[in-house]
Amino acid sequence: MKDVYITRIAKFLPNKPVDNEQMEEKLGVIDGKASKARRIVLRNNKIKNRYYAIDENGKVTHNNAQLTAAAVEALCDANFTTQDIELLSCGTSSPDQILPSHTSMVHGFLKNRNMEINSASGACCSGMNALKYGFLSVKAGQSKNAACAGSERTSTWMKADVFSNEVEHLKKLEESPILAFNKEFLRWMLSDGAGAFLLENEAKGETPLKIEWIDGYSYAHEMETCMYAGADKEADGHLRPWSEFPAEQWGKKALFAMKQDTRLLGDNILQKGVDSLKQVYQKHNIGPDDVDYYLPHISSYYFKQGLYDEMKKQGVEMPWEKWFLNLENVGNIGAASIYVMLEELVASGKLKKGDKILFHVPESARFSYMYAYLTVC
Repeated sequence: MKDVYITRIAKFLPNKPVDNEQMEEKLGVIDGKASKARRIVLRNNKIKNRYYAIDENGKVTHNNAQLTAAAVEALCDANFTTQDIELLSCGTSSPDQILPSHTSMVHGFLKNRNMEINSASGACCSGMNALKYGFLSVKAGQSKNAACAGSERTSTWMKADVFSNEVEHLKKLEESPILAFNKEFLRWMLSDGAGAFLLENEAKGETPLKIEWIDGYSYAHEMETCMYAGADKEADGHLRPWSEFPAEQWGKKALFAMKQDTRLLGDNILQKGVDSLKQVYQKHNIGPDDVDYYLPHISSYYFKQGLYDEMKKQGVEMPWEKWFLNLENVGNIGAASIYVMLEELVASGKLKKGDKILFHVPESARFSYMYAYLTVC
């Protein structure tokens, strides 16, 4: 088996940062009324800026595959070009279409050469699953390098016109045309962007990071769906897919909007997250003392104190001085978040040889968690 190193890191965040007062202008007002939920959600998540692939005139500037291709191209220079990439592995929860695969479309924009590709589906963990595929390929000697990426382009999923048919349908039923909170909640949480790593079997570059291991844990066997798109959740927790609805119902129910069961989220995301953290500590015989930088992907600062409290409750608290977060300034970029977080940590100049970095990436879709442990070389 080969050692595997992250030798290059890049990110691509589209257009100018969007502050809290500009959000509704960019995404649109539903039924001509300012959102009452917006300020509540923003007060809890404490995000101040995010990025949208939408220009000042409301025109879409990039699709998801274009964002990802831009991040991968940013890995390259005269010494390592896109022609040198042997494997392309990408993950997202917001692909531009059902078929072809997300990575096929990214490869199409790169226009480099024939090579192996891999697409990881899911939510926030899809970026980590894409990373693990590249890691295992390089480690097994199947490829000398792999470009791995995580990305999201959710802004267009959250635009007002996505919900307009449902609001009009509610009016016809003489109901109050107010969207359920589980549909509006994510409008004020998510951001667009992409991040990419180059993995190689030799320690190269200014700050090479050795990947010691990557592990994943799923609780879908005991948990019902929490975050979903392209489906409707029934009273018994069953997820009914869009393909089982008449086409005329797709807009009336806003089936393709991304939704979150906030009741399930609050009750379980932290407890399962720390439970899986304890398992990974036990498996690899490490603990908080063996971590210099802890990079948790949290969707909202609302969960920061709760995560610490749950770790303390279960006897594995991480000292605050080891935490590194950037949610406030870039927003929740889902599958890209951990890539962009590491890029900022490396760029900060804080790292020194021998430092240990722990990734902790949850996804609430049906409660999965991914971890990675890195050594600064």
